[in-house]
Amino acid sequence: MSIQTRRERERAERERLIVTAARELAEAEGWDAVTTRRLAAEIEYSQPVLYSHFKGKGAIMAAVAVQGCADLADELRTARAGARGARESLAAVARTYTSFARRRPALYDAMFTHLVDLPFATPEAPTPLQDAFGELLLAVEPVAAEGDEPGLLTETFWAALHGQVTLMRSGRLPEEAHERRLALLVGHFAAG
Repeated sequence: MSIQTRRERERAERERLIVTAARELAEAEGWDAVTTRRLAAEIEYSQPVLYSHFKGKGAIMAAVAVQGCADLADELRTARAGARGARESLAAVARTYTSFARRRPALYDAMFTHLVDLPFATPEAPTPLQDAFGELLLAVEPVAAEGDEPGLLTETFWAALHGQVTLMRSGRLPEEAHERRLALLVGHFAAG
């Protein structure tokens, strides 16, 4: 193995370590606890080493968001593939999306709530972001009515899921009605 290959591998491993530490710290204590000083202490590297990989906390949060979108895409794909029929697929994707957001609130915040320097809804968006949206699209397309724009319909479905998650987390919607709200949403989308 060449020295260059070894250095690239070590650099990639340090980046994974930084992103994993940030993600774990955010899940345990929230994003306010994630600072470059704290991360440096957690992973036992100096702050300049962190800055040699990422410009700052925002860039680290963006890397966490990309990784989170890859995780979400995998979970949505599994849910969609395991369902029978268009309506069941849409329902499985809705449940999986909201479950992901509820199980991993800090990760979800990095992905969809906090301002991160990532292009969304453009061809320049990182592949994991496109994949996560693509899984939603694959669940929505089969229930789209003739003349509907599948992309816009998917954005509307996603916005409804995100709104439910956000409003429940803030205590503005009661948790106990969550499944009924999902059933209503899927029923209206699948009725088209």
